[in-house]
Amino acid sequence: MSRSFDAAGRPAPTEIRLLRAERALLVTFADGAVFRFPAEFLRVTSPSAEVRGHGGEQPPVAGKRDVAIAGLDPVGNYAIRIVFDDRHDSGIFSWEFLYDSGRDQERLWRDYLAKLAQYGFRRDA
Repeated sequence: MSRSFDAAGRPAPTEIRLLRAERALLVTFADGAVFRFPAEFLRVTSPSAEVRGHGGEQPPVAGKRDVAIAGLDPVGNYAIRIVFDDRHDSGIFSWEFLYDSGRDQERLWRDYLAKLAQYGFRRDA
């Protein structure tokens, strides 16, 4: 990574490592924060329209417990596109999104599990 901070002064990643065997992504930021993201977490919290919707209440994406990351593509100097093995590839994960998701990962995961239960969905396919 070429820059330690983005244009707004927020930390940018200094290392992004795909942990294939663990089905996870490890991201280290310039301020020393290190976040380990399970592939399932990234898939179900993706910033894509499929996951976020186009307004209104959106049912959660379910059945992704065994999803893996197939590849990573840089998007300028501000994000990566994550390609999942279920062919989902439309989410652009900005540095800000990854940092905030890492910082709030426990709460986001609890919210996701609660939403799954609310809809009667399961993590397994």
